[in-house]
Amino acid sequence: MLLWVGLGNPEPQMARQRHNIGFMALDVIAQTHRFTPWRPRFKGLVAEGTIGGEKIIGLKPLTYMNDSGASVQAAAAFYKLAPETITAFHDELDLVPGKVRVKRGGGAAGHNGLRSMDRHLGTPDYWRVRLGIGHPGDKARVHGHVLGDFAKVDRDWLIALLDAVADAAPLLAGGKPEDFMTRIALLTQETK
Repeated sequence: MLLWVGLGNPEPQMARQRHNIGFMALDVIAQTHRFTPWRPRFKGLVAEGTIGGEKIIGLKPLTYMNDSGASVQAAAAFYKLAPETITAFHDELDLVPGKVRVKRGGGAAGHNGLRSMDRHLGTPDYWRVRLGIGHPGDKARVHGHVLGDFAKVDRDWLIALLDAVADAAPLLAGGKPEDFMTRIALLTQETK
């Protein structure tokens, strides 16, 4: 059993923000792979499904980004899941828009959702699917960029990216992060 966590903020007016790309990715994965409907649980919304023969618990914490770890820890404790079975899908400033990197462990790099997960889980030793949103170029503009909505010009690459993440999800579920990244790169190269 794997726990896939989309990081984001729960308010409807925040739904299109760059910071919510983790929620967006999990929504498309759940829809594509016909997960159960989302229901309230663990201070978040949960949907269940099977991808590549693996049972996946999808979780969208409703605790706001800064306390995402409370929801993740509650779900992990209930299912008795080790950190290496948890994957966080989140926005990444240090990757160009549409680029994806997967890694296990590491620092939070200023990401409050990851920082909260590290604190609540007691370890940074979980998987991260880093979804590139690009950097605004000036540190003073980061806050507004992250909490800003995706622009119309972003629509094509964003939809292609989210569809590719869902398409390649069986590779991630099967423990093949390199193949997952390669498949996404192939599927999205036309929209870059």
